[in-house]
Amino acid sequence: MQKLEIFQSLWAMELRRPDGKERSEDESFAMVADAGYHGMAIDLGSTALEDARKLKPHFERHNLGCMINAFPTTIEGLRPVLHMAKDFNAVFVNIIGQVMPLAVADMIPVIRQWIEMADKEGVAIQFETHRNCITNDLFSTLLLIDAIPEMELCADLSHYLVDREFWYPISDDDNALIHRILDRAVSFQGRVASREQVQVQISFPQHQKWFDQFATWWEYGLRSWRKKSHPDAVCNFLCELGPPEYAITGPDGYELSDRWDEALMIRKRVEDIWTKLEATPV
Repeated sequence: MQKLEIFQSLWAMELRRPDGKERSEDESFAMVADAGYHGMAIDLGSTALEDARKLKPHFERHNLGCMINAFPTTIEGLRPVLHMAKDFNAVFVNIIGQVMPLAVADMIPVIRQWIEMADKEGVAIQFETHRNCITNDLFSTLLLIDAIPEMELCADLSHYLVDREFWYPISDDDNALIHRILDRAVSFQGRVASREQVQVQISFPQHQKWFDQFATWWEYGLRSWRKKSHPDAVCNFLCELGPPEYAITGPDGYELSDRWDEALMIRKRVEDIWTKLEATPV
């Protein structure tokens, strides 16, 4: 039977408040475990690899699965992350590749080298749809997945909504482009954007239309995943509402909403979508 497992991001647990108050790592892991998440994602864009290795006891103590977001700046820079992933028994390594050739023809060998390396190391990898990396642009990424059939995506659609400034309501043509991304996705990330901001407060009524739009996309993506995945596959969904300056702050430097509560709202909505799809024949 197919399963949905929802993770939370350790980076998203950071507060970055003006008064300097922060949770300890163990407090963050305990909150995530107590809330019933299946795992925690380590973001190597905010945590150095050496420091990330020290987190292993937290995963073991709280019985949480591990996911790793990697930002390799060279081809070979991915290898130590793959070694760490094996040590942590990570579900996969999510690549936000910082090797960024200008032409798609030059991007293809970069992606293929990372795929070949991961295959040899025996670690599952995905490529996140993300700004400021090799998948920066929606159009070039569509060309990449056409050229590399084995390239699997982690769909964080917030980046592409901002990247292309899609008008609301989303046009049929723009929806078709996003559906192509979702059809290649094997995992998903939960952040809601508007056409101008990469992360909006989903608890605010003026942003409800965007939350609804993303929920529509997640439903399409999860339905597509269920059709193409084997009967006992596990689908990973990561709640990743970033701290400031991803999160918008007021003039006092404090956030305008509670990201922890909003992550739980995203999780609940995705769980409801999954329950609905379970009742529908694949």
